[in-house]
Amino acid sequence: MLSAQQLKMLTSLQVKKYRQKYRMFALEGAKLVEELLGQQRIRARAVYGTAHWASEHAALAERAGALFQPISEGELRKISSLTTPPGVLAVAELPDFQPSAQGPAFYLDGIRDPGNLGAILRVADWFGFSAVYCSPDCADAFSPKVVQASMGAILRVPVAELPLAQLLPLWGARPVAGAVLDGDDVFSTPLPDAPLLVVGNESEGIRPETAQHLTHRLTIPRAPGSRTESLNAAVAAGILAALLLKR
Repeated sequence: MLSAQQLKMLTSLQVKKYRQKYRMFALEGAKLVEELLGQQRIRARAVYGTAHWASEHAALAERAGALFQPISEGELRKISSLTTPPGVLAVAELPDFQPSAQGPAFYLDGIRDPGNLGAILRVADWFGFSAVYCSPDCADAFSPKVVQASMGAILRVPVAELPLAQLLPLWGARPVAGAVLDGDDVFSTPLPDAPLLVVGNESEGIRPETAQHLTHRLTIPRAPGSRTESLNAAVAAGILAALLLKR
């Protein structure tokens, strides 16, 4: 049974300022909990599961060991961010990560949709990007919606929130490429090696103060006659990542 203090703290992790205060975030579902317990980069602090879940996932509950605490269905509903709680919720420490200029990386300029951010984390994980950097006005990478949408990538891809002005001095003279509507055709222009790849806001694209730092302005051309105004941010990120690494 959870104490009133535990219940209050766990519920508060749905809000960014409390995730930062306690330096913790939550993950839900057997798959994410299993991945959390199977890696070393991010430290698991506790695993809360119902008796029914524990009976169906006995090996995983046993693997959690002293971290596992049984709770009731009602308690789980109170601490879960999901409409239908999956039976288990884990709490992990927010990881510390120092920005560097090793390998290709994403810089997300005002990506506010949690689903897009989570999908871009999956793209970064799939293509082996070294990190994902987020502007301060992005959705929080450790929010419940982003964590779920990342499908475990949040555990494998280093993430940091910082202004581009703080990242660029570390990036040095290496290329900074961005997805824009009026750039060079990605299918016919030479592409940079291991760049910082900037992806802009879902509706407005890369803001002007960010675009001024681009060394390569790239466009994914639309088909003749297409009336679609723009690509989804995560889709564009995936296409550019594949092309950049293939080149």
